[in-house]
Amino acid sequence: MELDFFQISFLAVLQGFTEFLPISSSGHLILPKELWGWQDQGLVFDVSVHVGSLAAVVYYFRVQIVKLTTAWCKSVSKREQSDDATLAWLIILATIPAGLAGFVLNDYVEQYGRSLVLIASTSIVFALLLYLSDSSTKNQRSLNKLTWKSALFIGVAQMFALLPGTSRSGVTMTAGMFVNLSRHAASQFSFLLAIPIIAASGLLKVTEFYQLGATATDWIVLFYGALLSGIVSYFCIHYFLQLIERLGFVPFVIYRVMLGVVLFGFYFL
Repeated sequence: MELDFFQISFLAVLQGFTEFLPISSSGHLILPKELWGWQDQGLVFDVSVHVGSLAAVVYYFRVQIVKLTTAWCKSVSKREQSDDATLAWLIILATIPAGLAGFVLNDYVEQYGRSLVLIASTSIVFALLLYLSDSSTKNQRSLNKLTWKSALFIGVAQMFALLPGTSRSGVTMTAGMFVNLSRHAASQFSFLLAIPIIAASGLLKVTEFYQLGATATDWIVLFYGALLSGIVSYFCIHYFLQLIERLGFVPFVIYRVMLGVVLFGFYFL
């Protein structure tokens, strides 16, 4: 990995800050390369931030995850149904579309999806959809009112997160509010939905990392990046859930449009 300590630290913080916000981490991670000519982050960095992000969201929702897992196991072994068991099944259902799409299209997206124009376009288009969903729907339903059709709709929407600049959290929150989930419920479902996706992606990257014959230095970088990204991600989740109750999504919409304009500026100027 050709990045120095400062660059690794900067990118880990940037990734941790943007991973769970509806502003697209990929759109931000391309900026250092365009602005300062930094090298591509590489597999070590990708692995570290995936591990860190996963640890942050699992720790933040640890109590709810235990409840969901316990209820799901009871629904399988004892046929006991509850709101927690239903939510666990809905998370599984909503994970399937993006999981299948990622398995089929991952290599293609990795090869052709890092276009600056594509990232700028998706940043703006999905920002406008986020604004539309936040402003034109009732946004009243809690998670225990989520139906399988609505969960599947959110899951299908998550497939668009394969396109850099879309923002996985942004597109799932947008879809959640389109099916009239409250802002908090849509965000919470988005974060819970991130766990299996990030876990699968992280496991794949860790496997690749191991197969490449990682050195002791690589593993130290992995641990450091994961720790730093995880800490930032944790606080980002915590304060984001408080912020949207007061301000809504408009500040993020404005920011995303501005980001898209800036990226277009880099491309055409």
